[in-house]
Amino acid sequence: MPIYKDFKTIPQLFFQITREFGIGKERPVLKYKFDTEYTGITYDELFSTTERFANGLASMGVKRLDKVAIISENRPEWVYSDMAILGLGAIDVPLYPISTSDTIEFILNNSESVGIIVSNKFQLNKVLKIRDKCKALQFIVVMNNHEATDDKGVYSFESILKKGDEFKKENPTHFEESANTCNEDDLCTIIYTSGTTGEPKGVMLTHKNIVSNVKAAHEIFHIDENDIFLSFLPLCHIFERMAGYYTAFSCGGMICYAESIEKVAQNMTEIKPTIMTAVPRLFERIYSRIKRNVESQPPKKQKIFNWALEVGRNYMDAKKSRDGVPIGLALKRTLADKLVFKKLRARTGGNLRFFISGGAALARDLGLFFESVGLLVIEGYGLTESSPVISANRLNDYKFGSVGKPMPGVEVKIAQDGEILASGPNIMQGYYKNKKETEETLKDGWLHTGDIGVFDAEGFLIITDRKKHLFKTSGGKYIAPTPIENMFLASKYIDQFVLIGDRRMFLSALIVPDFEALQEYADANRIQYKDPMELVEKKQIYELLEKELGQFQKNLANFERVRKFKVLEKPFSIEGGEMTPSLKIKRKVVEERYSHLIEDMYKGMEG
Repeated sequence: MPIYKDFKTIPQLFFQITREFGIGKERPVLKYKFDTEYTGITYDELFSTTERFANGLASMGVKRLDKVAIISENRPEWVYSDMAILGLGAIDVPLYPISTSDTIEFILNNSESVGIIVSNKFQLNKVLKIRDKCKALQFIVVMNNHEATDDKGVYSFESILKKGDEFKKENPTHFEESANTCNEDDLCTIIYTSGTTGEPKGVMLTHKNIVSNVKAAHEIFHIDENDIFLSFLPLCHIFERMAGYYTAFSCGGMICYAESIEKVAQNMTEIKPTIMTAVPRLFERIYSRIKRNVESQPPKKQKIFNWALEVGRNYMDAKKSRDGVPIGLALKRTLADKLVFKKLRARTGGNLRFFISGGAALARDLGLFFESVGLLVIEGYGLTESSPVISANRLNDYKFGSVGKPMPGVEVKIAQDGEILASGPNIMQGYYKNKKETEETLKDGWLHTGDIGVFDAEGFLIITDRKKHLFKTSGGKYIAPTPIENMFLASKYIDQFVLIGDRRMFLSALIVPDFEALQEYADANRIQYKDPMELVEKKQIYELLEKELGQFQKNLANFERVRKFKVLEKPFSIEGGEMTPSLKIKRKVVEERYSHLIEDMYKGMEG
């Protein structure tokens, strides 16, 4: 029901939906912050601007199967650019806004992009720096009209729209005719994976690959025209593009752009979304804030919160049992909701039906906590190479600690060495101009994910770790670091945690503390400090973290316990190069950068 008509390509979807919800209707399809207010863009405006921009690109010589790159933050122009490029039968190449000039140069040359659309002067300068080294590059378009320069081959977004108006006079049906030449087996996009090592690899995805995943999402989730999505994950990442953009668009849902990751909390209360795609990092932050807030309250209020949480957990357990919810528990849940949960949900806008979490493993306890307060987090799993979803929990069939069951049409099996293999219409065509990597990843018709996992008795897929992340201690024990790291992240004093131990005698860790929580602790215990960073040097703080680790690892086997750790004075970040744009820690980079601290922990301990 939510998909109005069948479609095989993204341009076909674009024409159907803009006609279905457009033609004189004032309903917004996109919303963005302009000055201090959210402003809406109607379906008619979306169609008109996209067609004008597509015709403008056509006047610049862009034709079927050409490649055009986009480097921009989430904004309506990203959608205009995407739909215009695809509508011409061309292929888009999205880049992360944090990309360096060197990365941009590699991707533009490897993909042979004829043009690039950039958001602002900052991105423009990065491209201008390497333009002479990009042989295929013919033009640059700047979305911020006033930030375009007089450089040859640089155009403002507005000037391309005007070129489009002129082009249409001579070619009135060019956009629709081009869109109709597009077929499902054509390449839709080449997405370069950020990777943790080596040069980026261009993942080739066809229209069929992505459309099959959009349709599978509709089979397992009821999403319709009443849904409002708040988009903050990068659109250049296939997770946000497929789930928070194409899937939302395909049922007439409204997409609103967050101003930034930092302003997501504020934007949630303004937009009141019903669905949000997110990564575990967001839930960790929300949970830490709630926990800190509760612990700063008087004992009576803390007691009420803890009582409500226990009621919430018991209620959800009873709801899933055969016997159902006893009336007494139902009444307690209503009271807990009134006193505690409703206020917490109000921080998300109050209308959220569910979150979709991807990109990294979600700690089981986090899922249980949010479920207890009435905020369901549905975890899925996939890769750029699988467009991206391979498996997902369902709204009425989920299990925390798992990534759900395979998507409709996708087959999943576990290889002898424990690696997860996937097959289906969503699997990529290969890596662009990289036969060797393609052959290694796509073997015997199966995508080799590089992840280790198992199916439980009920058919839920559980990821244990990345194949290349598995440690083998010098004592010969195999250790999956992610579950151990997630366990320690439940501490209110720990913000980020990296386990060290491959080919070592014992496990150690690098810890980024939660500086706000440390300050509160220091103030309460009269520990003197000039600035928060100074706290990492304090003996009392080391002892506090040592005690926390001791509490959390009580139930771990001896060889899984962290025996030494170092406290870092600044968080890992995307800008610092220690995290991928989907907020996964680049283990290799971190280990190299902090090798002096790591070696210090093992000094004299290993022979």
